[in-house]
Amino acid sequence: MSLRLRLLLTLAPLFILGLAAADVGTYLALQSSLLQGVDKQLTVIEPDVMGELLNPSPASVGGGHGAHGPTDAFPGGTYGELVNASGVVTVQGQTPQDGGVVTDSSSYPVIPANIDNYTTGTFTVPGKGSWDSYRLLVSIQSPPPQFPDSSTTKFTVVVAVPLDGVNSTLSTLLLFEIAISSGIMIIVLVVTWLLVRRGMRPLERMGATARSIAAGNLGKRVSPSNERTEVGQLGLALNGMLSQIERAFAQRDVTEQKLRHFVSDASHELRTPLTSMRGYAELLQRNPDMTRDDVLLAVRRIEDETRRMGVLVDDLLLLARLDQGRPLDRAPVDLTSMVNDAVSDARAADPERAVTAQIEKPVTVTGDDLRLRQAVANLVRNALVHTPAGSPVEVALQAQNGQAEIDVIDHGPGVPAVQRDRIFERFHRADPARSRDQGGSGLGLSIAAAVVTAHGGRISLTDTPGGGATFRIELPAPAGTTDV
Repeated sequence: MSLRLRLLLTLAPLFILGLAAADVGTYLALQSSLLQGVDKQLTVIEPDVMGELLNPSPASVGGGHGAHGPTDAFPGGTYGELVNASGVVTVQGQTPQDGGVVTDSSSYPVIPANIDNYTTGTFTVPGKGSWDSYRLLVSIQSPPPQFPDSSTTKFTVVVAVPLDGVNSTLSTLLLFEIAISSGIMIIVLVVTWLLVRRGMRPLERMGATARSIAAGNLGKRVSPSNERTEVGQLGLALNGMLSQIERAFAQRDVTEQKLRHFVSDASHELRTPLTSMRGYAELLQRNPDMTRDDVLLAVRRIEDETRRMGVLVDDLLLLARLDQGRPLDRAPVDLTSMVNDAVSDARAADPERAVTAQIEKPVTVTGDDLRLRQAVANLVRNALVHTPAGSPVEVALQAQNGQAEIDVIDHGPGVPAVQRDRIFERFHRADPARSRDQGGSGLGLSIAAAVVTAHGGRISLTDTPGGGATFRIELPAPAGTTDV
């Protein structure tokens, strides 16, 4: 069952019940008002009816059981009777419908047999003859001197007025209510159907858009999407979700592409030393008469390639652990000592180059000393490898705004703008033509970035004033630990 039909089946019965309740309430209210008017009328004419029954007016024309009186004082069909204490009707009479005087008639109310036991009040009773029902007033009074039965101590006065006028009014009201309510109900049902149908159109458009998106068109968005209506708010939420899904798919594609490159580069890096080792091994196997120097050369080359492959595998394992979020050691790390050691190592590796340390004040952070040393050493080695011989390198340490900053500054050719977005990618080389023996495997900067990120910091690249590149490591420095 569609939502549109469910809404209509829910709203229609509620409206019909509300309309029926209003009609019933109106009918009962009018009925009560009309009966109250009749009751007041009975109370007003009761003394006159009783007097007319006991003392018929001279203008009356007789007949039958009753006293007679002028009809202009009573409504047409007014009935009255006097009942003694024994329940016997002593006097009774009725005003004819066509005027005249109180007289006997074939139309009269059906009076209960024990009317003398009724308490004072008004009741509705059925009628005989021309009148369908009567409104009955019963009152108990002391007998006057002219009462026909002088032996009774009390008598009951019964006055009745036909209710056909009231019933006619109520019947007319009922017909009007049925006709008007039926028309209103039809109009409301049609309007409700149209409004529900119109209100469902945005959802139908959303459904069509969702089917298009499910077919692969992730760039589409649903409408409406605004905060003015609930449907618009749903559209905003869906568009936000779709944007996240689209970004997730794009990120997945980028990640898959990077993974393919990584697997390809890793395979290539591992294949190179394996190929060299296999070549030297086959050379030793096929030439048993090689000189000792040639054998030592082959063994040394196999050992070098083995060592190089071991370093590459260790770097890959380190990156895998960092990617998995494995916890690092957490202990106070003296960055001052770390910078001085990195500068000393660089001087030992390249005695011809000026490598200096610039330390404003001692700084201590919390982290993994071994991994942070590896990150700084990779940046310094990158500066030594990718700058001309003799080009100076500075390593600066400072603390500001709750951050410890380590800058590795070189004055070489710098990093081309097209390479900066990929400079920290794995196996990426700014100069692809550089020998692997000189340029490494392309994992140094990747390891540095991963280590810094694992410590809650960030690594960035900017241009050095006058030419060159400056790599900056920013690490959170806990309050009170900047001084050693």
